[in-house]
Amino acid sequence: MNPEEFDRLYHAAAPRLIGQVYAMCGSRTEAEDVVQEAFIRAWQHRDRIDAARAPEAWVRTTAMRLGVSRWRKSKNAIIAWTRRADPHEHEQAQPFDPALVAALNQLPTAQREAIILHHLADLSVAQISRELDVPEGTVKARLSRGRAALATLLAPTTEGSHV
Repeated sequence: MNPEEFDRLYHAAAPRLIGQVYAMCGSRTEAEDVVQEAFIRAWQHRDRIDAARAPEAWVRTTAMRLGVSRWRKSKNAIIAWTRRADPHEHEQAQPFDPALVAALNQLPTAQREAIILHHLADLSVAQISRELDVPEGTVKARLSRGRAALATLLAPTTEGSHV
């Protein structure tokens, strides 16, 4: 991939990838850092990245893996950040509803990743299967379980109702 192709890739894909990684990790700053790191790695490996064969997928996979790694290391810090943050302070900086991000963060990593790639990155089951190197059936199962869990986590609660 030549420098001009790389520059076009960066400008076209970075905003989308930041949004996708934000949904994964819950912090816009962290998402920006992870995507930047993924593009640095892509630049270092640009001679091996074929511009005609989905270079955005390469960067997204790298960014997601970096995001998961950082998320695992800093889970307690993310929880503390969401507790202290004023919900109105970052409204315009957050591309997704904080309740959705909080619910996504409660899902197992594999389910969260499948949900984000399918619903936010608009990848098909086959594309996700190739990107994550898992069978399509596994992707479908992760999507199904993730959607069911999200439905429960995001269901409106009725205060004072007795069952």
